[in-house]
Amino acid sequence: MGLFVLLPLVLPLTSWPVARLAERRLHPRTATLLLAAVGAVLAACSTLCLVLLVVVGTAQLPGNPLPDAWSDPEVRQAVPYDEVLGQASIPALAALLATCGGTLVRHRRDHRRALLALEGVRNSSVAVLPDEAPYAFALPGTRRSRKRIVVSTGMLDALEPAERRALFAHERAHLAARHHRLLLLARLSANAHPFLRPLRTAVEFGVERWADEEAAQYVGDRRLTARAVGKAALIAAAGPLSGVLAFAAAGQVPRRVQALLAPAPTTRLWRPPVTAPAFATWLAAAGAAASALSSANAAITLALILQAATPL
Repeated sequence: MGLFVLLPLVLPLTSWPVARLAERRLHPRTATLLLAAVGAVLAACSTLCLVLLVVVGTAQLPGNPLPDAWSDPEVRQAVPYDEVLGQASIPALAALLATCGGTLVRHRRDHRRALLALEGVRNSSVAVLPDEAPYAFALPGTRRSRKRIVVSTGMLDALEPAERRALFAHERAHLAARHHRLLLLARLSANAHPFLRPLRTAVEFGVERWADEEAAQYVGDRRLTARAVGKAALIAAAGPLSGVLAFAAAGQVPRRVQALLAPAPTTRLWRPPVTAPAFATWLAAAGAAASALSSANAAITLALILQAATPL
């Protein structure tokens, strides 16, 4: 296995250029799907290799649950053994599992808190809460509850009728494309490897830009949509769900407004292979492919060695 077990731990660096360029040069839908997929592959491969390091590096530690034959000297010669690296991988894997678990717990907690806020409200696709604090967000559905757009009376009173159409079109786009799943996937990927945090930020921005473009196309006026986003950002308050699917996500509004005031992005997938976005895309794809091959090679090699060393 050798170097192959370590490559997926550094290959996430290949995703940085595409995280920087995709949001500027690609359609938000294309960029978001690309970044989420690359991040998921790189995170899964790095996690697998971290698990392999735990197995290899701790094979001779007292009390480990592995068969005694796995710590045979011949096995150690066939498999690169680094006790320090192996022991260091144990708390790293534990931290990874803890952070991913915490993200899932917070995700479910926010969803339950939003459902509690909707108790007593008419069960329709749009839930209007009698609250002077202005906010609006998309609430994904579950097996027991339907997906809904939640908006406060404070937000509706602050927007003109045409701007409300843009708001509802934006939130419907979030629900239709199931952006909450892409966001959760990006967050888990960033928890799995710190090098993937730029991808998480890019995906969070990408889903908002994606919904903005859908809203602008629905209302037929990009300037109106930009005005609605900007006005909502000036008055927005934190609602009962502190997720990133809010209509005016903090820290992203100026770039969103600027993009809406520019011409609509092209949906053309093919671009000349010599452009910077094309090169960054190929680099990220090559990094994801190399990471997958490296982790698969390491896993298969270790499995064959340990299988040969394990008595029947």
